Amino acid sequence: MPPKQIRLNALDMYCMGCTPGIWTHPADETHRKLTLGYWTDMAQTLERGLFESIFIADIFGVYDVYGGNADAAFRHAVEFPVYDPMVLVPAMAMVTENLGFGITGTLSYEPPFSFARRCSTLDHLTGGRFAWNIVTGYLASAARAFGKPDQLPHDERYAMAEEFMGIVYRLWEESWDADAVVRDKQANRFADPDKIRSVSHQGTYFQVEARHLCEPSPQRTPVLFQAGASKRGRAFAAKHAECVFISGLTRPMVAEIVKDIRQQAASFGRDPDSVLIYTAFSAVTGPDEKAAKERYEDYRRHVNLEGTLALFGGYSGIDFSGVDLDLPLHYVESNAIQTFVEGFTSAAPEREWTLREIGEFLGIGGFAPIAVGDPTSLADEMALWMDETGIDGFNLIYSVSPQDVNDFVDLVIPELQRRGLYRTTYPEGETMREKLYGSTQRSLRADHPGAKYRSSVSGGEERNT
Repeated sequence: MPPKQIRLNALDMYCMGCTPGIWTHPADETHRKLTLGYWTDMAQTLERGLFESIFIADIFGVYDVYGGNADAAFRHAVEFPVYDPMVLVPAMAMVTENLGFGITGTLSYEPPFSFARRCSTLDHLTGGRFAWNIVTGYLASAARAFGKPDQLPHDERYAMAEEFMGIVYRLWEESWDADAVVRDKQANRFADPDKIRSVSHQGTYFQVEARHLCEPSPQRTPVLFQAGASKRGRAFAAKHAECVFISGLTRPMVAEIVKDIRQQAASFGRDPDSVLIYTAFSAVTGPDEKAAKERYEDYRRHVNLEGTLALFGGYSGIDFSGVDLDLPLHYVESNAIQTFVEGFTSAAPEREWTLREIGEFLGIGGFAPIAVGDPTSLADEMALWMDETGIDGFNLIYSVSPQDVNDFVDLVIPELQRRGLYRTTYPEGETMREKLYGSTQRSLRADHPGAKYRSSVSGGEERNT
C-alpha cells in the first residue's frame, strides 16, 4: 500500500511577521504585506508547491494583558497593526488556478447576514476556492472595541457560534433553489421569485428576516476550517469543521487530539475520516544540516522576549510581566500558568522550564514543533508525525518570509515527492472542496450538519458522495 500523502497549508497573517521580533531579520520582507505584490508572490509560490491553501489568521483587538496595557504589543509589532485579510483574496485568486484561501472570520463580532454575503461573494470571485476559518475570538479588547463591556464566557461564545452557524447554513443552502436564476434576456427575466425564499430566525443572540443577497456560489457553503483547542472547541470542530487546525509539541499530544476529534465526529454521525486534521509545523531548512542549524541560531538572535510574552499573555489571559523569568514555572502560584506550561512539561518532562526558555522557544514558530535540518531530515520528521499521529497534514509556519516558504518549496517538497509522500499535481476539480474530497464533492457532504438545511431543490445532492 502506498504511503498516505501529506497535505499542506501555509499559515500567514496580515501583520508584521508571524512571531515578535523576527520581522527585524534582514531577510524578512513582511513589510511588503501592505502591497499586493507580497500576497500575489506568496500565492504563486504556494501554488508552485502544490499547497492546498494559504491559511490567514486574524484577530480583532490588541494584546493588552502584559503589564496591563498594549505598550509591548505596540513597541514590538505583536500582531499589530493588523489588516483585513478578506480583501486580499481576489488578488491572489487572479494569479492562481488551484490554491485555496482559508480566511479567519470572528463570528462573535460579525452579523451573520452580511458575513454570509461576503463569503458568497468571495466564493464566486475565486471560482469556489474560498474557505472560512471559524473562530469566536479570545481578546477582551476586541469586545470593548465593538461596544461590549467584555467578551462572553468561553462556552457561551460557542453557544452563540452554534446559533450563528444555523443562520448562515440556511442563507447559503436554503434561501435559493438551484434553478432560481433564469437569466432569460428575451423574456427580461433574471430570477424566479418563487424560488428565492426568506430565512426567518428569532434566537437568543441573533434575529434575522432576510433572503440571501447572493445567488448560490460554486460551493454554496465555503469549506469550513476550525481551530478551537479547548474541549468545547474540539466538540464544535468535530460537528462543523471539514478541516481542523490543531497544535501540539509532541506526537503523543497530537495523536490524542486527533483521536478525540475523530471519535466526536463519529458521534455526530459524520465519517470521522472526512474531517481533515492539520497540525502546526515550523520548519527551518537549508541545503545541508550545517546551513539549517546556522540559520536557526541566526533567527533566535532576533526573537523579542517581551513581545513574545505579550503575545502569549493575550492567548492565555496571564500577565507575565510580574513573573520571574528564570524561576521554574512549577513554583509559580498560578493555576493558569500551570495549564499554560503543561504542554512543555509533557514534551520534555525531564527538564524544568522557565518563562524565559518558553518565551524564547515560542519566538520561532509559536506553539508548534520546530524541525531544523536539511530536506532529508525534515522529510523524515514529517513522515514520522504522519505515521504516529493520524493527522492528514500540516499548517506550515514560517519564521522569515518569504525565505522560509521559498526554501521549503524548492528543497523539501521535491524530497517528499521523491518518497511518494506528496502529490506531483493538483487533484481534479474546480473548487476547493472538490480538491479536498474528490471531483464529485462540490457541496457539503450529506453527513455534514449543514446539509440538512439544503432544500430538496437547492441542488448539490447529486454531487455528494
